[in-house]
Amino acid sequence: MLSFVQILDFVGTFAFAISGIRLASAKQFDWFGAYIVGLATAIGGGTIRDVLLDVTPVWMTDPIYLICTAFAMFFVIIFGKYLIHLNNTFFFFDSIGLALFTVVGFSKTIALGYPFWVAIIMGSITGAAGGVIRDVFINEIPLIFRKEIYAMACVAGGLACWICQLLDMEAYQTQMIGGITVFIVRLLAVKYKITLPILKGDE
Repeated sequence: MLSFVQILDFVGTFAFAISGIRLASAKQFDWFGAYIVGLATAIGGGTIRDVLLDVTPVWMTDPIYLICTAFAMFFVIIFGKYLIHLNNTFFFFDSIGLALFTVVGFSKTIALGYPFWVAIIMGSITGAAGGVIRDVFINEIPLIFRKEIYAMACVAGGLACWICQLLDMEAYQTQMIGGITVFIVRLLAVKYKITLPILKGDE
């Protein structure tokens, strides 16, 4: 029986893989290259998290993450011409992946007995690091280093999860509220062009 966190993890993997493969297709990568970009997007953040938490990365013990990425690849191949013409496709799948992976990273860290501030950091790494690897692979400046609110949306989601825990809410409610917080913060930031201040150096 799958837990709620596992379901979130699988859906997040699929969504993040699509976001990576979608961008790779726009750069005219071949099928293998696009799969690698999608896989790195899907498992990159979780791998870094697990290494820092001193546990075996989940994709090394369960092939479902490789299979999810393959399904995402076929999904883009079949519906690619529709996805490419939808300007908001990348944003939609990327934001879903960001939200779900942040919650998964937070929940896993808490389950291992770490304090909330470590969980917030690990949730942010789980959500944002895969996107950094994706952008490096396709030769783009990572979103996390641009003006857009990206990693800070993960931090907001982690804080929401922590507050829900303080209120003794059920685990699935905590995870849903945390994920929704990430998605809404990201959505509002892009819609209303909310950005962090730029650090200006001497010219």
